[in-house]
Amino acid sequence: MSQITELQDLPSDVKRRVNALRNIQDKHSALEAQFREEVLALEKKYLTKHQPLFDQRAKIVAGDIEPSDAEAKREPDEDEDEDAVDVSKPVDKPTKGIPEFWLTALKTNAEIGELITEKDEEALKALKNIKYSYLPDNPGFKLEFFFSENDFFTNKKLEKTYYLINSPDASYGDVVYDRAEGTKIDWKEDKDLSVTVEIKTQRHKTTNKTRTVKKTVPAPTFFSFFNPPKPPSEDDDEEDIDEDIDQKLEMDYEIGETIKEKIIPHAVDWFTGKALQYEDNEDYDEFDEDEDFDGEEGEDDDDEEGGAPGAEGEKPAECKQQ
Repeated sequence: MSQITELQDLPSDVKRRVNALRNIQDKHSALEAQFREEVLALEKKYLTKHQPLFDQRAKIVAGDIEPSDAEAKREPDEDEDEDAVDVSKPVDKPTKGIPEFWLTALKTNAEIGELITEKDEEALKALKNIKYSYLPDNPGFKLEFFFSENDFFTNKKLEKTYYLINSPDASYGDVVYDRAEGTKIDWKEDKDLSVTVEIKTQRHKTTNKTRTVKKTVPAPTFFSFFNPPKPPSEDDDEEDIDEDIDQKLEMDYEIGETIKEKIIPHAVDWFTGKALQYEDNEDYDEFDEDEDFDGEEGEDDDDEEGGAPGAEGEKPAECKQQ
């Protein structure tokens, strides 16, 4: 039998049982869809409970309010000493709020930090808050970035909205990425971080006169996040479709999910770097507890047995097929 079974080639009695399994699968898919709807409803419910905490955080970060002594009192974590939470030392020059809070939080995340250039940092110092919300008639979500007055653009708020749709394959009952839309940034004169200006001098062949020509070329910047890649349409010519478009769309969605699921809920942990501990733990989840980190001990065991890994035709344990 081939890897993909041709149903019409099956015997009738087997086909009868397969039909029953497919009907069971349809019921399972319906339950999965119901599950996702209820999870989304629960996420929306708890976002309304989280939002007052996020709003209080934003006011403290901006310096609009000062936490009370009780709110600022904290015992050090297990991996910290007293100095990490000690607030008794006098301050020579008071600081308003928590400067560069969101810039630091974003940069600490490796995935997002790679997108932030030195020039971006100057603009992102004006980032006051990031919020997310769910769309009313779509399983997608919207990110909102709030900025104070800055030298780069006039927008007070930049938005990025992700739209999702139900999977075309109803048997999986899943939602998939549809498209993303971002705010057009109103750059101030000569402050557009998405382009660089190349200046070239041209000389006329006959008159020998020179002229200066300015040419703008795209530049890497975090703010390209608000000008997302467009999924190809049926009307697009194959020659016009970016061969890396699928990878770019996937990366764009992953960045949005990271901001929504990691950065916003745990911003202070990204600011302090504590979130990196969670990331490191995730990296090692795939290893078994009894598996050697560097493999040296396993190699010694093989030598003691008098044979190389996979001797007598046996595959190493991690490569065995189920």
